[in-house]
Amino acid sequence: MRESILVVGGAGYIGSHVAKLLHKQGHEPVILDNLSTGHRQAAGSFAFHEGDYGDAPFVEKVLKSHKISTVMHFGSKALVGESVGDPLLYYGANTGDTIKLLNAMLSAGVKNFIFSSTCATFGVPETVPIHEQVEQKPINPYGQSKLFVEKILIDAKAAYGLNYGVLRYFNAAGCDPEGQLGEDHRPESHLIPRVLAVALGRDRKLLINGNDYETTDGSCIRDYVHVNDLAVAHIKTMELMLAKKLSFDFNLGSERGHSVFEVVKAVEKVTGKAIKQEIGPRRPGDPPVLVADSSKARESLKWQCTFDLEAIVRTAYEWMQKHPGGYGE
Repeated sequence: MRESILVVGGAGYIGSHVAKLLHKQGHEPVILDNLSTGHRQAAGSFAFHEGDYGDAPFVEKVLKSHKISTVMHFGSKALVGESVGDPLLYYGANTGDTIKLLNAMLSAGVKNFIFSSTCATFGVPETVPIHEQVEQKPINPYGQSKLFVEKILIDAKAAYGLNYGVLRYFNAAGCDPEGQLGEDHRPESHLIPRVLAVALGRDRKLLINGNDYETTDGSCIRDYVHVNDLAVAHIKTMELMLAKKLSFDFNLGSERGHSVFEVVKAVEKVTGKAIKQEIGPRRPGDPPVLVADSSKARESLKWQCTFDLEAIVRTAYEWMQKHPGGYGE
């Protein structure tokens, strides 16, 4: 069935990839983005509304004018270090403004919600790989602000009949294999594009934040999942939620961890370039190991990752080669 879906943050990295796949699968994506970190070009020719998701009257008007059935929310702030330095910004935007978004939905009679959450809600997990029942103990305001929303959604379902899907992704990475969409954060905090910037001669060296973690090579270990695989999971979750009228939460990752140094080696292999490195201090709020147990998503959604680390790096490298100025070119 064709659905009209509001993609909040749809001019951003993950949201734009999800919007493209929604359209490919016969749905009608409508983009809402304030362009604070997104790019108008990433929204393509889809219906586009520039504004804040915390502006409830504005959001309600958009929801009603497009007869939206489901809202997918990618609009949150997502820099761990920034959240440590300015926690009120993160609680205001990620938690407070999301409450305003939910109020707008309820006023418009929209009761289907897909929430872009994060593995940062688990903090330093007691169990790795991390399944959905692992205790959530965030160690930074970013993770805490997302966890607050998860708890709010549980209460909103009980009180208002709101159906939701909470998707906690691990490290989103890679770019649209067709080359239309890419990753263009300013500043860029994600590891793979930072390493590729060195390989492409745009940065002189890679700063590695800590090599004294209790891991195999001293660097942080993360689970990298391709942005297209995440897009598939969002649509599968929406379809299951609409069919069952139930709510779900899924941890989404490749179920394989790679250290910072392993990512550097993968970039060197794909690009044929040596990466100059410098060891710096740890970043505040960085857990040593985050790897997903995605068995629940594999079983319930019939979902699996289709890109390995090398393929992820290759799609990102190809996009960055073709777009040396990001969406500016």
